Amino acid sequence: MTTSTAAVAPEVEERRSWWTDAAGHASSVIVARLRAVVKVVRPATWVLIGVAITLWIAGAALGWFELTVTAVVMTAVLALSALFLIGRTAYDVSLDLTRTRVVVGDRAVGALTLSNTGSRAILPSRVVLPVGSGRGVFAVGRLAPGAEVEELFAIPTNRRGVLSVGPVSVVRGDPLGLFERVHHRDEPVDLYVHPRTVSFEGQSLGFFRDLEGMSARDLSPDDVSFHALREYQPGDDLRHVHWKSTARTGTVMVRQYEETRRSHFVLGLSRNPADYADAEEFELAISAAGSLGLRAIRDSRQVDLQVQGRQLAAASGKRLLDSLAALESSRSRDPRLLDLAGTVAASLPLASVVVLLCGSSVDVATLRAACARLPYGARVLVIVADSGAASSRCRIAEADVITIGSLDQLPPALRKVLA
Repeated sequence: MTTSTAAVAPEVEERRSWWTDAAGHASSVIVARLRAVVKVVRPATWVLIGVAITLWIAGAALGWFELTVTAVVMTAVLALSALFLIGRTAYDVSLDLTRTRVVVGDRAVGALTLSNTGSRAILPSRVVLPVGSGRGVFAVGRLAPGAEVEELFAIPTNRRGVLSVGPVSVVRGDPLGLFERVHHRDEPVDLYVHPRTVSFEGQSLGFFRDLEGMSARDLSPDDVSFHALREYQPGDDLRHVHWKSTARTGTVMVRQYEETRRSHFVLGLSRNPADYADAEEFELAISAAGSLGLRAIRDSRQVDLQVQGRQLAAASGKRLLDSLAALESSRSRDPRLLDLAGTVAASLPLASVVVLLCGSSVDVATLRAACARLPYGARVLVIVADSGAASSRCRIAEADVITIGSLDQLPPALRKVLA
């Protein structure tokens, strides 16, 4: 008897586990269906449903025929509106942007192609294309099997940034807007709106640290550019002893070299709004940084772009402009230009040229202190964005300071610095 009971127990447990799994699956299906139903009902529709139920109850309880008639009319309107949800929305959607990178002010043109690959016609519907914080709506008529329709659109780019285009949504609903069924198609595409830049010619700033490098005024005990001979000092490498001069003078003489440096171009761009008088100055500084960075990359220089808190990608012209397009200003209490200069000195100590970019809110004392924190031996250039101001140039310590009121003033101002 004991053995029979023990044999039945596993079967009971197995049945109980099966019923538990089935109940869990059924509940999940019911919850998913309820969520799908709730999604198609607009907030105003819930109010109408509640009013209709109240009128039905009040009409039956009070015996008011008028309330019952009103409830019948509202129920009929809700039922007829729900019928507009019936129909397929199985479009084959293709979103094509002719260019995913444009300059601010240009229009981005694209095409939206909808195809019916099924065997039945698709009833009229609306197609919604989100673009950043806005959206475009296209009315698509009845589409026969195998047919397709193409909608062209243009996206105005009034400001720099990264816009998410899509995902495309197919919307089916009633004319009163009580019910709406949305199906998302395709994947979103990022549209990069680059800052405006200006090209310029002229001598590039920077040094090299290789066999094709440019010699600097700093002297080095071991390099490739010979400078002079000097007397031996303890610790000098004996490989650099000039034996002929040593035999002629009777004193050990060693070779001394001019240090050569590889061009390491660093852009230090402040994104703290407290360093700028307004948003226009911030955009002007970003455009100047992009212009200088593109020129340095064109000259095969190593370019680094540093802002408060992080270093941005600048390995190529496209990546540099993409980084600047996505750059946003920080909070006012975040580090300002002085701390940015310290970050550049700590993270990029071998920089040969450092360009600091800021707005007109930075005073002369702060600029002097910031330049003093930069890597020793680096050539320093400061670009001050001051919207509407006339171009000017001054010198603070060992740094050249250029003030520009518009982007077009940057090339002639740089030519004066390099002259």
